[in-house]
Amino acid sequence: MSKLDECGIPYMITGSFASNIHGLPRATQDADVIIEAEERTLERFLESLGQAFYRSKEAAMDALAREQMFNVVHLETGFKVDLIIRKSRPFSRMEFSRRQPAFYLGANRWFATAEDTILAKLEWSKASGSERQFNDALNVAKLQRDNLDRPYLEKWAKELSIMDLLEILFKEMD
Repeated sequence: MSKLDECGIPYMITGSFASNIHGLPRATQDADVIIEAEERTLERFLESLGQAFYRSKEAAMDALAREQMFNVVHLETGFKVDLIIRKSRPFSRMEFSRRQPAFYLGANRWFATAEDTILAKLEWSKASGSERQFNDALNVAKLQRDNLDRPYLEKWAKELSIMDLLEILFKEMD
């Protein structure tokens, strides 16, 4: 994340790392990071990684053009970071604007909020049929129960066509 900061690329950690911050920790094999980048800053970021990381400039530029994902892999450890270009849809813009700092690995890092982590996990659960994604969302909801903005969750669950999953989640968390 420090390389993203150095290159002036706003980011937000999402996925399992975010659900670990807001919910129950579980092992994960990669990190999911949403970024807002332009071609110039993305090129500078890729160059800043030096020889320690595998990356494909072509894949990164294609991801930038299509609002998709590319990855970088730390060669020594094999740890993979999925870098996801922030989509231009309303939810993605809102989610990114709500990111919050949290102290993690010795520094402040930008994370998705608990609500946005829940919504993203439910969206991934619906798309993939993954029970693990739903359970991650449920764990965040249970631990953050008293702090959740339910009207926000309901508004975006309707927009994202995942209201059915949110209703199940609410029933299971109570």
